[in-house]
Amino acid sequence: QVHLVESGGGLVQAGGSRRLSCVASGSIFSLNVMGWYRQAPGRREVAERELVAEITSSDSTTYADSVKGRFTISRDNAKNTVYLQMNSLKPEDTAVYYCNALIGLSDDGSTWYGWGQGTQVTVSS
Repeated sequence: QVHLVESGGGLVQAGGSRRLSCVASGSIFSLNVMGWYRQAPGRREVAERELVAEITSSDSTTYADSVKGRFTISRDNAKNTVYLQMNSLKPEDTAVYYCNALIGLSDDGSTWYGWGQGTQVTVSS
C-alpha cells in the first residue's frame, strides 16, 4: 500500500509564493510519474481536477498553460517527494491541490496509482 501526503497549502496574497510538498510512503520500488492537480471551488468530481504539472522518472515535465513560467515541479527520489514551487500566485490559482502518482511496487512491473488527500491554497487579491 502507498500513501501520498501533501503539505504546504495555506493563504497567500496575490503575487506571493508557496511551495507544496508531497511525500510518498509505503512499498515503493520506483517513482514513475508524479504530478499535481487542482480542483477549483465548487467542483467536486475527480474528473474535474485540472492537471497543473507532472514530472516523469526521466525528469520530463509538463505544465498547464495557465501556470507556465510561474510554477515549477521537481522531485527528490531519495526522499520520495515531489514539490510544486508556485510563484506570482493569482486569485484564480485558488483551489485544492492534489498530489497524484504512478508508483512502481516491484521489479515485476506492478504499479500503484492514486491520490493524496489534498491541500488548500487560497490566493487573496
